[in-house]
Amino acid sequence: MIRKIVIGINPKDAMAYYVGMKVGNMKVDSIVVDEKFQVVHNIRRYLIYLTSDEGVMLWKTIEDLPVVVEYNLNF
Repeated sequence: MIRKIVIGINPKDAMAYYVGMKVGNMKVDSIVVDEKFQVVHNIRRYLIYLTSDEGVMLWKTIEDLPVVVEYNLNF
C-alpha cells in the first residue's frame, strides 16, 4: 500500500501527495498503481483518489514521470 508519492526529478523541489493529506474540504484517500495501464502501454501510472462526503473520486493521474514512492509499513 502506497502512503506517499513524491513527483519530480529532485525530491527536495518536487510535489508530494500522501494519504490523509487535505485538499480543500477533501482528503487523499488512496494512491494506487494502475497495473492495467502499465500492461497495455508499458508506462507506469499512479492514480490519486480523494474522499469527501459524497464518496471517493479520482483526482489526479501521474504518468511517465520520475517518482519516489513511500510505502505504508507497520512495525
